[in-house]
Order: sequence, then C-alpha cells, then structure tokens
Amino acid sequence: MEEQHSNRHFWKGALAGALAMFLVTVGALGWMQFRGVNFTERLFGAGVQADAGTEQKLQTLKNLIDEEYLYSDEVEEDTLREGIYTGYINALGDPYSVYYDEEETQSLMESTSGEYSGIGVVMSQNLETGITTAAQVYENSPAKEAGMEAGDIIYQVDGEDVTTLDISEIAQRVRGTEGTTVEITVLRGEENEEVSFTIERRQVEVTTVESEMLENQTGYIRITEFDEVTYDQFTAAFENLEAEGMQGLIVDLRDNPGGNLLTVSQILDRLLPEGVIVYTEDKNGEREYLTSDEENKYENPVAVLVNGNSASASEIFAGAIQDYELGPIVGTTTYGKGVVQRIIDLGDGTCVKLTVSEYFTPNGRSINGEGITPDVEAELQENEENPEADSQLDTALSELEKRYQQNAQ
Repeated sequence: MEEQHSNRHFWKGALAGALAMFLVTVGALGWMQFRGVNFTERLFGAGVQADAGTEQKLQTLKNLIDEEYLYSDEVEEDTLREGIYTGYINALGDPYSVYYDEEETQSLMESTSGEYSGIGVVMSQNLETGITTAAQVYENSPAKEAGMEAGDIIYQVDGEDVTTLDISEIAQRVRGTEGTTVEITVLRGEENEEVSFTIERRQVEVTTVESEMLENQTGYIRITEFDEVTYDQFTAAFENLEAEGMQGLIVDLRDNPGGNLLTVSQILDRLLPEGVIVYTEDKNGEREYLTSDEENKYENPVAVLVNGNSASASEIFAGAIQDYELGPIVGTTTYGKGVVQRIIDLGDGTCVKLTVSEYFTPNGRSINGEGITPDVEAELQENEENPEADSQLDTALSELEKRYQQNAQ
C-alpha cells in the first residue's frame, strides 16, 4: 500500500502506523475547549474558545497574514485551522501521536484495513534523509504492471516534487478514486535515472503474508505488516503448510514495522499455549490483558527472524515466542517500540492518534527503547556469488534442525 514500511533505517511510516489499538468517539473538537471569545469561535466554531493571551496572539497572527502576507488571497481559513490542530499534537514531541485531517483519516482507516484504492506500493521513508522509496511493489498490482520496482525513489507525483514531503502526504497524493490515473516519477539505480509511469488506480488488497515449504519440511511464513487482512492470510498459509506436513515453522518479521495489536494477538493465539499474550499499562497503572487459549497450541518448534526494523507488533510476536520458549529468535536486536496508540474519532471526520499505554511481554518485560534481543545473533551477510542467499534464514534453518534432532532423541 502507498504508505508505511521500513528499510535499513526505521521509517516515519513505522512511527505513524504501528499499533492503532482502539477506535473511540468523542464530541467534535471536544478536546480543545479553551476560555475566551471572538476569534477562536469564528475560526474553529461555536463553543471553542481560548484564554485571552492565546486569543490575542491568534488574532495578531491573522491580522499579519491578512495585511502583510504576500499570498494572503490564497490562504484559506480551513487550512490555517487544520494547521493549528496539527501543531497542537506535534508539540507533544511524541513521534507516535498524530492529528489527521479528513482525507488523512480516511487514508489511515484504509491502511489499517488492508484494502484501499491505489497502485499497490509499500513506501518507506528514511528518518535521517527524508528519502521515500518503494520498499515493495505488489505482484499483479497497477504499479507492477506499469514497471515500478522495489528500490525506486519516489521523486514526483503528478509532476510535483515530493521529496520534501512526509510519507503520509505522499501516500495521500498517490491514492485516489478507482479508475483515475496518477503520474509517478522515480529515480532508479546508482545513476538516479528518471523514469515516469502513468498508473491507473484500482482496488487493492494488501498482500501481507508470503509462504513456502523449505528443506526438512520446515514451513516459512513472511509477514510484512499486521493489518486486518493479515490474520486470514496467515491462517490460509499456515493451514496449507500443515497440510503439506510441516514439522517446524519460521516466521520472518524482518523489516515489519508492526500494525494492529488485535491482529498479532489473534495470530499468536494459533501458536501459544494458554496464557498471557501481551498486556498494556496506562498512565494510571491500569492493565489490560490479551490472552490465548489451549485450542490451537502449535506443538512443533518455531523460529522468528527479526532485525532492527522489526517494531511494535513484530516485537510483541517475538517477545511472546521467546517468553514461552517455543523456539529461537534469530537476527539482530529489534527496534524497541513498546508503546500503544489509540485512534480517537473527533466526531467531525478527523481523528487523533495518541500514545496511551506501554505494552509488556508475557513475562512482564518492557521493550520500549530496548527491543527484543535475539537468542541467536546473526547479521545478514552479503554473498557476491549468490545475491539471493539469505544467511539469517540459513541460521534459522540450522537452529530448527538442532531442535528436530533433540525432539527425535
């Protein structure tokens, strides 16, 4: 989908998209009730007021725009208003808390559902450079058919340079009504060759799960993110592998930025014994527990592949497998995003995503800022003779082979 993912550095998309936990409703703009009259009521609507100092400063800024700003004729009050809301939440200094206007809210809801109208590209943005790339181009998608490739740098959308925009803004421009077209210009390869595509948008279901049977009847399932569609896709892949005689399972969560907490918990419920999957704790010390039952406990060993871009829901998955000692975590230390966001409907088509709690693994480990340390450390080694070689996957296969032998004794 035209939004969040991760690469060698962690991406803004991961920060913005991971762990949207619950959807609640409050009165439109009920969170922003100040004292005062006049300007804020006119700008924001009846009932929204500010203290005298804030009222005066906002009025002063508005007067300066009207009287001095070169392009004041082009300024819309709606845009200014949305900017104030955005800045209000940004001032928290929390990269996970975000205000979404109407269009961004619609895009957010589509991204968490896993179905949307677009071109079929997962985009990722480097926090340090701001460069946005196509991290994945879905098979049979409009983008794939047009010729886009993973690794392409997103340069222009409909002729406008987007290299300075946030990934959510780029995603919003790429998406659109089914049947309409969007022109994408990318920079490709070491020479940054400009390549342009005119792509027709259509309905896309995100493919978040890939699977295959490896050697020694070891099943392999890669999960790129945890959306609403992911549970069904995982279940189908898991059952197909079991029908083929799967003796062990590798779950690849490398570069998975996270996603829906309930989805990852549903998947873990198919693997874990009865007990706690994860619990959260809010500012008041109140805890909420998500638990598994005994019905679908997986009896064979499980290995989990992770890296520094495995975050949030991916860390919940790895932490639970590790705490229940179902098998080795292989790779490098994960990102360390251990806080939960709640999406709050503001009642007027907009929403705010706020960090509301911290989550803990079944054994009570907090991973925020720490990450999950693998049981088996394994850096990804480049292989010039075989660029497709995957040394971390080979390590995971080797670790499962040891457990097969132990179980056979």
